[in-house]
This record gives sequence, structure tokens and C-alpha cells, in this order.
Amino acid sequence: MHEDAERCARAVRSKDARFDGWFFTAVVTTRIYCRPSCPVTPPKVGNMRFYPSAAAAQQAGFRACKRCRPDASPGSPLWNHRADSVAKAMRMIGDGVVDREGVPGLAARLGYSVRQVERLLLAELGAGPLALARAQRAQTARLLIETTALPMAEVALAAGFASVRAFNETVREVFALSPTDLRTRRRPVHDTPGVLSLRLPFRAPLCPDNLFGHLAATGVPGVEEWRDGAYRRTLRLPHGPGVVSLTPQADHVACRLALSDLRDLSIAIARCRRMLDLDADPVAVDEQLRSDPLLAPVVDAAPGRRVPGTVDAAEFAVRAVLGQQVSTAAARTHAARLVRAAGEPITDDGLTHLFPTPGALAELDPAVLAMPQSRKTAFRALVEALADGSLDLGVGADWEKARADLLALPGFGPWTVEVIAMRALGDPDAFIPTDLGIRAAARALGLPDTPAALVRRAQAWRPWRAYAVQYLWATGDHAVNRLPA
Repeated sequence: MHEDAERCARAVRSKDARFDGWFFTAVVTTRIYCRPSCPVTPPKVGNMRFYPSAAAAQQAGFRACKRCRPDASPGSPLWNHRADSVAKAMRMIGDGVVDREGVPGLAARLGYSVRQVERLLLAELGAGPLALARAQRAQTARLLIETTALPMAEVALAAGFASVRAFNETVREVFALSPTDLRTRRRPVHDTPGVLSLRLPFRAPLCPDNLFGHLAATGVPGVEEWRDGAYRRTLRLPHGPGVVSLTPQADHVACRLALSDLRDLSIAIARCRRMLDLDADPVAVDEQLRSDPLLAPVVDAAPGRRVPGTVDAAEFAVRAVLGQQVSTAAARTHAARLVRAAGEPITDDGLTHLFPTPGALAELDPAVLAMPQSRKTAFRALVEALADGSLDLGVGADWEKARADLLALPGFGPWTVEVIAMRALGDPDAFIPTDLGIRAAARALGLPDTPAALVRRAQAWRPWRAYAVQYLWATGDHAVNRLPA
């Protein structure tokens, strides 16, 4: 979009928040870059320059606006609804792959050379993988400076900088303030020691019912809970466990993070955003679905529905198998039994375990699995494939290959595969026309209710069929589509 200067200029003049994260506006006279919705008086069109990423604007010598904080805008929805190499790279950079494994590690995961990866990202984003990771580190540093009292040396380490010098230089370059000056802008925080309080932005509208209602209703005891209006869960992160508490608010999601290692901050935020689908563009999604006159009233009744995701794709795949042909309550019971048998204990007031790893589940005594033999076979085939790496469901996974690999496992049919594609892989076009709830909802709305006919009708909903699923489920008596009391 950044190449369409006229359209970008219109968005800036109207301060349209829908385009925050889609592109960034730099002003040549002030050397500042902003999000499109920045509240300041828009500059002259001739003084505007448009960039596809904050990293590209930073590389061009612009610093972040102190009012609109463009580095903290919602992420581009492109990286979640696309399946190409650039989108995979952006998802992996957000998940900390460059910080942990370097650019060669990112390139190896993508199956390209380092030069090819740099060329792809420069062509589309105006910045290479190191610059994109550096921009993410700068945002993490600002969060820690402004929300904690940590010494600057610890902030630098936690944000992923190799040295305090690099940390100081980057903060000055990106924000035109020293780390100490940034800290003077910190508002007093009356909070629990060791807990970070953050705001996760999103593009409006957002309907919290299906999102938080589903997470609360399907929560695994010991790993997840709904308490005092917040969804809480444990997180397995690269450097240690964490616990997050997420509360829906009118214009953001309040996020409270307790981490055993602050180096996991940006990764934890990225995973929570994916779980809540906060980088979606609900206006574009709903506009497409409203084009179907029978679906339009359902969209209009509660616009902004998101597709609930997951913080751990392997965990969700396991839970999808446990939920085959049983009720939500039974699936939770099965999962809780696995957590007690193989989960890693943690210390928290309410939550007790991390969800078991595929390796730990592969070593379980079959007697623990109180389920039919066919489901035991599917379960064991899945965890063994995840444990030995032959099945990749990570943020950089190839969606179609993952589907094919899942279908090759015993006990996996189209329903299970598409649910995993929708919730674990994040494919916005995943569709489950054989689901009984979907067929009942379609029948009630006057839509075709046979799978083949429904697939033909749903061609007009592409590439957002996973969102159509959320709207269709909302028409039935689904407890997961309402927030708990």
C-alpha cells in the first residue's frame, strides 16, 4: 500500500486508524515518522514519504514520533493472512528467530540463502532482517524503560542488544531521546513487583465475546483460567516459563506479564497477539463477508469477530485430537489429565503447569490416555511427528505442506486438519463445512447446508472463510461465543 501515495495521503489527512501498521508516514522537514492516525496537524503532501515498515523509516534516517508512537501500532495484517516467504519471515522475526539464531538461522528455516532472504525483505519492506529485528528490539527496550525500574544494563540485555553501547545508540537514533530521558517520561506504576503491565493495541472494531469467551470456555485447568474478567494462562518461552493475564478493554487489551526471563518479552507479546488475532483488519474482513446478503445480518449484529489462535501450535494440535467427537468439557478433562501427568509445574496463584511438550507426551504410559484406541493411535502419531520434527506447525510452517502431513497421520480427517490450520497455523481461509454447528447455522440462515454446496457458496467469502466460521458459530447456542460472567 505504501506505493500508492495518493491513497496513503488521504488516510493521513483523515487520521484513519484502520491503516495503522499498514504503512508509516515520514515527514522530510521534521525527520519524524508517524502512524497514519497521528493526532498532529497533517504535513503538506509534498513533505510526506511513505514506508512499508518502521524499520525502513528508521533506516532512512527518521525517528519515531513521541505522540503517536508508531513503533507500538498494530502489526500489518499481511504477515498473518499471507503464506509466502516474506510473511513467514516476518512471523519468525516476531517470534525472535533472528535474535536467537541470527539471519543464517532464519534463512535455513525458510530454505533460502542469506542473500535471498535479505533481497526478498528489502524488496517488500525496505529493510533487511537485521534492521527489522533491531526495530523490534527498540520497541522492547522502550517498553522496559517506561514500564519497569530495571537498570539500563539489564534493559539492554533483556531487549536483545549485544552491548549497552548498541542499546544507547539505537534508542537515541529511533526515539531522539537517551534511555535516561525516556525513563523520565515514565508514568508512576503501582503494580505487582516482577509483573509488566502493557497495552496491546488492535484495529477496531473488536468483538470480545467469541475471542475471550472461547478461550475461557475451552481452557485447560492448571494451564488456563478465567478470573476477575481476565483470561490467564501459562506460557512456555525460549528462556523460561511465564504467565500472562489478558483483559479486554474498549480500545486495547490490557496485558500483564510475569516472565522468568525478560529476554522473552517481545516473543511473549507476539504470541499473545497471534492468539487474540489482534493484527487482523476487521473492516476488510467484514466488508467481504457482508457481500453475502444472508451472512450480512450476522456480521452487522456483532462486527469485529476474531479467530481465536494459540500461543503454542503443538499444544493446540494435541488438544484438537483430544477433542475429536467429544464435548468441550470432556476435552478439557482429557487435557487436564495430560497436564498433571507430564506438564512442568510452575509457581503461580491459580495456575499450576505448563502444557506438556510433544517429547514428554510421547513418553507417556498409554494407560494415562483414557480414550478409544483409534484416538490413542492418532495422539501418539501426532506427538511423535512433532517431537522428531517431521511435522512443522511453527510460525514459519508451510500451510499446505502441514495439511498434507497431518492428513497422512492415522486418525486425521479434514475436520481436524482444518481446525488446526485455522487455530494453530493461523490460515484465515481455513474452512470446516462438515462441522455440525456450521451446517446447522447455515440452515438457519437459509444458506446451503450440505458440505459441497456450502463450499461453493463460501467461495465468495475467501480469503476470510475462517472468520465466516466464527460468525456462523455465533448464531447457535454456543457457550464459547459469550464472555463468562
